[in-house]
Amino acid sequence: MKQFIKKLIPKKVFSFFQPLYHFSIALTGALWYRFPSRNLIVIGITGTKGKSSTAELVWSILQEAGYKTALLSTIHFKIDSDSTPNRLKMTMPGLFFVQNFLRKAVLRKCTHAVIEMTSEGVAQYRHKFIALDALIFTNITPEHIESHGSFENYLNAKLKLRDALAHSSKKNKVTVANADDVHGKDFLDISGVEKIPFSLKNTPYALTATGLELTYKGVVIHSLLEGVFNAENILASVSLAEHLNIPLETIARGVTSVSKIKGRVEHVRTGQLFDVVVDYAHTPDSLKKLYEAFPHKKKICVLGNTGGGRDTWKRPEMGKIAGTYCDMVILTNEDPYDEDPEEIVTAIQKGVAEAQKEARIIMDRRTAIYEACLYAQKTEGAVVLISGKGTDPYIMEARGKKTPWDDVTVATEVLEKIART
Repeated sequence: MKQFIKKLIPKKVFSFFQPLYHFSIALTGALWYRFPSRNLIVIGITGTKGKSSTAELVWSILQEAGYKTALLSTIHFKIDSDSTPNRLKMTMPGLFFVQNFLRKAVLRKCTHAVIEMTSEGVAQYRHKFIALDALIFTNITPEHIESHGSFENYLNAKLKLRDALAHSSKKNKVTVANADDVHGKDFLDISGVEKIPFSLKNTPYALTATGLELTYKGVVIHSLLEGVFNAENILASVSLAEHLNIPLETIARGVTSVSKIKGRVEHVRTGQLFDVVVDYAHTPDSLKKLYEAFPHKKKICVLGNTGGGRDTWKRPEMGKIAGTYCDMVILTNEDPYDEDPEEIVTAIQKGVAEAQKEARIIMDRRTAIYEACLYAQKTEGAVVLISGKGTDPYIMEARGKKTPWDDVTVATEVLEKIART
């Protein structure tokens, strides 16, 4: 409907009334579903990276503590143990979706709800009329710059969530913010709310052969999750859970029970002698941290950047990072939308060349994954890193075409094919 209206109304007129449109939708949804957030302890999670992983950890800790909890994330929608994959390619879907979800959580007797909250959702007022009890800020790096107009606008969209917490009618509100991030202080600049900064610099942790371990107030927390970034996500979730008066031993069990997070450093295992990992990394910083999580491996990297028509600035940056860290780089198609996919890949290739590395271009994503695995099979100590899509269910192509896709499924099929040959 909105797209139809946009075609009929001049752009300037539509842009002028667009905020009113989004506000009206948000208010109508809240009224229709009777402001369900008032009957839940609502925990919002925002940041550029780590939202989904932190949300999974918080949900697991709350469940371990005996609370029936709802979770709305990029990966899936969960109410207690019932889970539905998020196939909408939107973290915070519109048209009453969030309010409807929260009402369902109330009807199912949930006490807590964990919600990933995005700048795009804020821009469309989807955070309005959600009474927050807590907000976790993970980090912020440039993303959605073309959509928001500038990094400052992107940051300000995130900070509107801080302001929403400040104006929430809930009692005993808390903000949990990454003090190691340069903008962490901005999310702590709030009155009438308890402030909990967390810092990995002040927390003992170690990466292990099976994941990582983190020591918090004398309690050692073991996790099968990998990478320094997951140590940050764990610390964020632990800090919030302690504020909720959950015993540290229970918190530790909740963290340990998260053995994997779909599409986030997710290992694909079919018995092969090399590692294959699928990850959502789609910003320069997240891609760099993914590669750094495998320092002693020969990295065979499959990437294609993300989202035709947006954030074009990051394409050569992503290529340069891949060229710097990877032993072999394969560039492929990802989500071109209405843009020429070969032009996207060419822009990434320039960054790879800047790092003095050559890249193979294989536009068919399945073939690219196959060739990467075939090469890894002959390479001792190799890891195939397939980045960009994570759990995204489609390759988004021109004129609204959506090709069903799942990197983990395709990688599994490719590995089984190689095993048969």
